[in-house]
Amino acid sequence: MSATADDRPAGPSHATRSILLGRISGVFGVRGEVKIESWTDPREAIFRYQPWTLVRGGVSSSLAGVRGRNHGLALVASVPGIDDRDRAQELVGSEISVPRSALPPPKPGEYYWVDLEGLGVQTVDGTSLGTVSHLFDTGANPVLVVQGERERLIPFVAPHLVSVDFDASRIVVDWDPDF
Repeated sequence: MSATADDRPAGPSHATRSILLGRISGVFGVRGEVKIESWTDPREAIFRYQPWTLVRGGVSSSLAGVRGRNHGLALVASVPGIDDRDRAQELVGSEISVPRSALPPPKPGEYYWVDLEGLGVQTVDGTSLGTVSHLFDTGANPVLVVQGERERLIPFVAPHLVSVDFDASRIVVDWDPDF
C-alpha cells in the first residue's frame, strides 16, 4: 500500500499538470484583500505553493507573492498590485492552480488524488474494473470512482486497497466485481 520514490509519478506530464487548489470567493474590506476558499490541508498551506495561475472566464494569469492569514472561518489574502476593493472584486471567482511540480512529494502510503486519476483498477484475481475517474471524501474515508462497464464506488482504504503501482498504471483492490 505504500509507494516508494521509484513508483511515484514522475516526468514532464506530471510535473507540468495543473492542480486546482482553491478559488477566490469574495472580497474582504476596502484595501483590496480577498477571501480564499482553499482545498489544501491545512487550508492555509495554499500560500506555500506559488506562483499561482488564476483562471477566470477562460483567461489565465500568473500571480506570485500572495500573502494570507486565517480570519475566523475564512482565509484572507493580500494580492500584490491590488490595493482597493474594486480591483479585488475583479478577481472573485478565479480558480487557483499550481503546477503539480510545486507540491511536495507525498509520504509513503499517501497519494495525491490527482496522481490516481486515470489509473486502471483491477481485482486481486486480475478482473479489470475500469479506470479511476476521480475520488471524493465521505468523512470516514476516501472513495475511488471507477468508470468501466458501469460506475463503481470503492473505499480507498484497507482491506479493499491492496496496492498502487504507478509504473504499471494500476490499482489492485480486494473487491467483488459483481458489487
